[in-house]
Amino acid sequence: MQSSSLAYRAQILSDCDDVVRKIVHTLFHIRPVQKGMGSKRNGYTCMTSALYSFVRETTFGALPAKVQHMAQRCLLDLTGTGASGISTPLARIISNHAVRTFGTGADMRPARILFDGRAASPLGAALAGGMIIDSFDSHDGHVLTKGHAGAAVLPGLLALSDAADMPVSGADFLAMLVIGYEIAIRAGIAQHATAPDYHTSGAWNALGVAAIAARQGQLDESQLRHALGTAEYHGPRSQMMRCIDFPTMVKDGSGWGAMVGLSAAYLAADGFTGAPALVVESDAVKDLWSDLGTRWRMLEMYFKPYPICRWAQPPVEASLNLRRAHNVDPAKIAKVVVETFHEAVRLDQHRPASTEEAQYSLPFPVAAAIVRGKLSPTDISGAALTDGEILSMSDRIELREADDLNAKFPAERYARVEFQMNDGTVLRSESTPARGDAERPLSDAEIVEKYHALADGTLGVAEAEALHHLIQKLPEMVDVRPLLDRLLNAPGTLGRVHVA
Repeated sequence: MQSSSLAYRAQILSDCDDVVRKIVHTLFHIRPVQKGMGSKRNGYTCMTSALYSFVRETTFGALPAKVQHMAQRCLLDLTGTGASGISTPLARIISNHAVRTFGTGADMRPARILFDGRAASPLGAALAGGMIIDSFDSHDGHVLTKGHAGAAVLPGLLALSDAADMPVSGADFLAMLVIGYEIAIRAGIAQHATAPDYHTSGAWNALGVAAIAARQGQLDESQLRHALGTAEYHGPRSQMMRCIDFPTMVKDGSGWGAMVGLSAAYLAADGFTGAPALVVESDAVKDLWSDLGTRWRMLEMYFKPYPICRWAQPPVEASLNLRRAHNVDPAKIAKVVVETFHEAVRLDQHRPASTEEAQYSLPFPVAAAIVRGKLSPTDISGAALTDGEILSMSDRIELREADDLNAKFPAERYARVEFQMNDGTVLRSESTPARGDAERPLSDAEIVEKYHALADGTLGVAEAEALHHLIQKLPEMVDVRPLLDRLLNAPGTLGRVHVA
């Protein structure tokens, strides 16, 4: 995505260093609005008008071609992830919950739930959609946020578009997707510089959803400021490492982020006031917002080749490379040693009992990749979880923390793998990064292949291909409704009448 890989790496590392340098100062010197956060307007600092203009005035046609292309890549990748997600128990539970408990009032139009077709309020549909995408850990991310923007932004945008009074064009839909990503990513980087805990993505991607809801609802500048402040204040600041240590259905908080972001904008439209969004308005992070609309953070994102935590992907890549390079027979491996960074070592689930545990495992997907010579979506759920060969290999994997790889995190994630063979031979990999980041991007063909691997099984080949075609044609569509009908109805029920 970048003209120079070396230049891009230097920029990312510089950004990471800047964030780290500011953490200690910011954590212990956050000042109230009255002291050093700029002049006040109705209790808020004067957030630059540039942010408001970016939200209100950005058009798809004016975006750089690379950003336009990235928006469609993101949409296709999230669609495939959501299609796989609907087969999980988490998706069934949250969709039923949204229908039962998130009804609509007399003056609110309903929205359909992702790949479900049933109606809920836009808040309920956004909550369910975010958790459905989050349920299958295959969505895009950004290294400096250590999380995911699109998993909340797309469900929020779908709910807004489905409940809209007027048709939304394909170009405007994609423009709002870009706006949501750009604001969410910056909010995520800013939060890592201003908060002591590592929070789930919902804590900051809520601001991206609030921004696009403010645009859709034509909020003024003051209302946008209140919406962002409320979204930050009430965003789910869940401790991410608790989910790493104890993988369950709580996941990365993106469903809650989508719901909070929409709610914050609706409240602001009604006059609800919010505390200043420190991730937008504090002095410590103002540089992050100075290049909004000129530097495109979307172009720094990664796409996952495999449906597991990004931290587990480098050892999977290293193991597959080592297996292929030496034509290794997995049955002849006595032990596997994985060296990687601290956070990845925490993914210590050797015998996962659920797809959530498998997605937040390092030994299990590495074992599956070694045994099967690849890692497919079906290898982290269902029968694979009880496969004797995979479990036996997983038990032979030892995780070790490496100081040099710790030093590279989070801007770079690396792992080394060692196969200790039964005959005493030791095979070692190079220090290996994950594929799919901005320096080593997946090609368009790989993104499409991944999409079909994720979507064909649940949607059917013909329906998955129809969706892919619509996403390609989206910039030319006057009304996004045909896409919504395929994304928001249950597979095989396209003829179902819209719920409005």
